[in-house]
Amino acid sequence: MRLLVTGGLGFIGSAVVRRLIGQGHQVLTLDLATYAASPEALGTALKHPSHIWLRGDITDFEAVAEAFRQADPDAVMHLAAESHVDRSIDGPTAFVETNVTGTLVMLQTALAHWRALPEGRKDAFRFHHVSTDEVFGALEPGDPAFNEATRYDPRSPYAATKAASDHLVRAWQHTYGLPTYITNTTNNYGPWQFPEKLIPLVALNALDGRPLPVYGKGDNIRDWIHVEDHAEALCLCLERAQPGGTYGLGARQERTNLQVVYAICAVLDRLRPDPAGPRARLITHVADRPGHDFRYAMDPAAAEAAIGWRARYSFEEGLEQTLGWYLANEAWWGPIRAGRYAGKRLGAAA
Repeated sequence: MRLLVTGGLGFIGSAVVRRLIGQGHQVLTLDLATYAASPEALGTALKHPSHIWLRGDITDFEAVAEAFRQADPDAVMHLAAESHVDRSIDGPTAFVETNVTGTLVMLQTALAHWRALPEGRKDAFRFHHVSTDEVFGALEPGDPAFNEATRYDPRSPYAATKAASDHLVRAWQHTYGLPTYITNTTNNYGPWQFPEKLIPLVALNALDGRPLPVYGKGDNIRDWIHVEDHAEALCLCLERAQPGGTYGLGARQERTNLQVVYAICAVLDRLRPDPAGPRARLITHVADRPGHDFRYAMDPAAAEAAIGWRARYSFEEGLEQTLGWYLANEAWWGPIRAGRYAGKRLGAAA
């Protein structure tokens, strides 16, 4: 297939592109290469003859039109987004521009492309919008996990912009017939995740002997999915997802934030002991962030049946693999911490 992937230099997007290239597809990555982009995360896919990286902004109609001209895609995988909740609280405008306006531009350009395709390719074309479980709001202990029928109730500027983009995608399906589908997923983790996110932030602070910031009591709950499990599901959706469908992707690996932080400390203490003592001593409880949702979790049962997929990594296995990767790859994260990320506000635990 010929594929156009937005956000392919990001954490999840790069895992998707690596997998697609490995499967023999032709991929054009459209990515502006903002602060969290990592071309090196593509590995050999970056300069593979079947891959093109076009630097461009998804809010720019001309840049997006050029990406469609070069890619002539059979499908679009739209992953480009601003995604850090703390940043959305501090600066929501960028989230509206990228997540809402950018999705509008992608949909309009995809619609024109789709309408011009010959019948066989037109029938097979898909627009895959990658979203989050945060659009559904928050759960209390004992509540059933979110599913594809859960009503929308976004609580943060980030979640609100992703909810808006989901609604646009469905509107283009119902109004114009553009064959779209949506995937909503839980917290991702794994290699190449930018150091402002919970697991790499805590791990790298722990290695440096810095405080490990935890919001409030640390009892907020998230369901964690390894990025490679998520990427596998997204690629299977290309073959098996149906237009108009919604697919909830999760791993049934719920943990409180404090449990995650203690688990990180335990693994690092074993893999690289600290002469000063167990790293749990560094845990620091800080003031909670505004509007902090208590619990997210996604019931993946319907998606598992529809696309023939199930997450493979347990949280313990995935965390050990992830932290081992960070220990072995300071050449990547070290300059980020010391250079282009210096002075950026380090968010506390999610």
